[in-house]
Amino acid sequence: MARCPHCGTEIPAESRFCPGCGAAQSSVSQAPTAVGPPPSSGGSRPRSGTATPIGRLDSSGSFGGAAFQPGEVLAGRYRVIGLLGRGGMGEVYRADDLQLSQPVALKFLGRALADRPDMLERFRGEVRNARQVSHPNICRVYDIGEVGGQLFLSMEYVDGEDLATLLKRIGRLPRAKADQVARQLCAGLAAAHDRGVIHRDLKPSNVMIDGEGRARITDFGLAVRPQDGGATEVVGTPAYMAPEQFDGRPATPQTDLYSLGLILYETYTGRRALDATTWDGWKSQHSQVEPASPEKIERDVDEPVARAILRCLEKDPAKRPRSALGLAASLPGGDPVAAALAAGETPSPQMVADSGGEGALEARAAWAWLAGFAVLFAAMLAIAPAANDLGLAPFTNSPEVLEARAREILARIGYTTTPRDHFSWLGRDYEPMRWRARNELSTHWRRDFEAAGPPLVLTYRQSPRLMLPAANPTVTGEDPPQSISGMVGMAVDAKGRLRGLTIMPPQLDSSSAGTGTPGVGELFALAGLDTATFREVSPVWVPLPAFDLRREWVGPYPWVPGATARVTAAWWRGRPVSFSVRGPWDRPLRMEAARVSIGSMLSGGIVLLLITVTIVFASVIGRRRLAGGRGDWRGGARLGGFMLVCRMLHWAAVAHHTPELQHEFDGFAIAAGLGLVQAWFVFLLYLAVEPLVRRHTPELMIGWARVLQGRFRDARVGRDVLVGVVFGGIGMLALAVVNALPSWIAFHGQTPIPPNPAVLAGGRMLLGTLLDLPGEILIPAFAVFGSWFLLRLLFRHPLPAAIALAVFITLRALGGENPVLELPNAMIYGVMTAWLITRYGLLALIASWLARGLLQLTPLPFSSSSPYAFQAVLGIVVILALALWAFRTSLGGRPVFAFTLDD
Repeated sequence: MARCPHCGTEIPAESRFCPGCGAAQSSVSQAPTAVGPPPSSGGSRPRSGTATPIGRLDSSGSFGGAAFQPGEVLAGRYRVIGLLGRGGMGEVYRADDLQLSQPVALKFLGRALADRPDMLERFRGEVRNARQVSHPNICRVYDIGEVGGQLFLSMEYVDGEDLATLLKRIGRLPRAKADQVARQLCAGLAAAHDRGVIHRDLKPSNVMIDGEGRARITDFGLAVRPQDGGATEVVGTPAYMAPEQFDGRPATPQTDLYSLGLILYETYTGRRALDATTWDGWKSQHSQVEPASPEKIERDVDEPVARAILRCLEKDPAKRPRSALGLAASLPGGDPVAAALAAGETPSPQMVADSGGEGALEARAAWAWLAGFAVLFAAMLAIAPAANDLGLAPFTNSPEVLEARAREILARIGYTTTPRDHFSWLGRDYEPMRWRARNELSTHWRRDFEAAGPPLVLTYRQSPRLMLPAANPTVTGEDPPQSISGMVGMAVDAKGRLRGLTIMPPQLDSSSAGTGTPGVGELFALAGLDTATFREVSPVWVPLPAFDLRREWVGPYPWVPGATARVTAAWWRGRPVSFSVRGPWDRPLRMEAARVSIGSMLSGGIVLLLITVTIVFASVIGRRRLAGGRGDWRGGARLGGFMLVCRMLHWAAVAHHTPELQHEFDGFAIAAGLGLVQAWFVFLLYLAVEPLVRRHTPELMIGWARVLQGRFRDARVGRDVLVGVVFGGIGMLALAVVNALPSWIAFHGQTPIPPNPAVLAGGRMLLGTLLDLPGEILIPAFAVFGSWFLLRLLFRHPLPAAIALAVFITLRALGGENPVLELPNAMIYGVMTAWLITRYGLLALIASWLARGLLQLTPLPFSSSSPYAFQAVLGIVVILALALWAFRTSLGGRPVFAFTLDD
């Protein structure tokens, strides 16, 4: 007695197939079979699918009334070998393709159906849809032809047995073989779905097991592509139809997964999951009856397999697996990405998203990550008073109060005309602080810094006309230029003291110059200065507005010990048109070239190099990927679209809107143009980076691929975000420590962390800042991630690539205020970033930068009476909500306190 070469089981002499594994035996004379399924055993409605039956060559050679006889040549190309079977659609013949010298199966449309337009279209549709897919687990369809007015299609000849016949003959497949068949069916179905083809008639008789034991999906006669219409027909085989098919709802990939679940149920157990004899019976079974778990029917079925099959059989399509690859990943040995890489292929984005398993954290590990972030956050709150501007000098006057103060100052110096337009914004008064940091020990100047007030200045502009910026969405100090008579530009510090004033005098003025010397006491008082401590000197600073008198004084700077203040003022016809309080840090910038340090040049050069390489890489490689169709253009399009929406919303939030419609249209057009450029660049950059990483290290893209698919409740996504949030907290705490140390240890040249002025302003400026975050995070993240990957290809190992990236990030700190403090921090941050990328991938990197960005935008420290208390509370709530969401999602639905039950 012969033994099966695949599993070693003894095979009866009269058998063509192994009773153990079901493999066809090449050593036995085999009757060839074709690719169609046998008639459905269940009842059917008139519109249910009818598929071509399988048959075998009659050993006697009789064709029983067949239209074509052995040896007959059809269409000058196909020599008929024998009749394989008949069915409702027509006849199937085994033939030889004389041109290509290979066996084929010819499927003829019956003459009775040839006059029905719907059958003709369905027949042609089978060719169109099947030819969209090329995969080892799908039977190929070659072409369509006509003989004597009778249509036929030629397809791959599969020498084997259909799964329905095999299961009827041996009961169920052995577990190892069932696992193999299940994975192959998932792979074939995934290939069809990836091309937008939905089978709609998946059943055991439409699955062939070829001579090598490989599963092949056949018969795409009822397949559709939803974009072509027709997906809502009530068609299929009732025993294997999904509930939504009975209701005429649109078919989706989940429809095929339901049918696949029924096939797998039979494959593993040898029994159908449901049973009925009529159309209504089947509809009721599929819509209302919950099948028994496969492991209760057959003990050999593993619990993960049973759970995967039952997920396919959910009545609600939304509860079924998201894809066939996702189902494959949950089956034993189901790693389609590893299989693709081993075969030298690039796994698809869907394959990457569905790989890596669930990725959920154990409760104990999730709690550890969350606790780690809580400790980091608490430490940052404790250090904030010594590390931030607002900790050294509390900000007590809101922007609205300071703007009112600016108007009050104008009224007191005689300018009471109501303007038509006005605008104001906060900025950091950085130069006096940096001057003190360079000239005094940090432990000294930081102690008395509160007397000067927070280093913030509010710039206020008003105009008798609408202010229409030309190059910016909002009003700035230079845009629009201060060239209209009556335009006012003013600066007041955080305590409401006048720091600078520019007012444009009339363009035409026939009045005579004022007589006498204008009083200066009011201006000094508004600036918080004492005239008794100043002496007048010859003026050297020339104001921009026209003037007929200018004066200048020198005296001690009240809030900057050791600094000399120079006060300049100018008048036109006795009214002040210019006033400023300058310190030793002010230089005549209109006369001097910009000063750039070597460290700043090196740091800026590194950034410029990164930007240049990124642009060139994205433009060249990204366009090539797009033209070749190898990139994840859907993901890139979603990303680019998201960036465009953020850019347009940012314009709507922060732009200086006016009733001037032409200006609004121009602003919208500029914002849309810049947004489209940014979106296109992100799209190309993503297409350039993503396929390379997907081909070589796809595990680093899993979480990100799932995010692009909208799987925000996925455990892997939650895990990566939770890890990223913790690392973002580490980075922000390290930054806080570096900037807090000079409060306790004497250093030169290190200033605290500044608040974001737009966040302090609140309202639409705060919203605009948040809408800026995607662009500030995603583009650099892709650039750094792509740089790491290119370094990995260069060094051929992740460790030296990580070291090179860490060095690259460290060098950026050379242009910092104090390299002694900032270089070690940059080195730590560089190593941490490289390790995060290597260990957890792109999504964790983006999440870490998002967390750090949110923490950096949160103004700290604060009290309930702070004018920015709402912004601070909002920032804390958002970052804590992100951490808690990531924590809960990372558990994958497991109980939060599950670990206590195991102790």
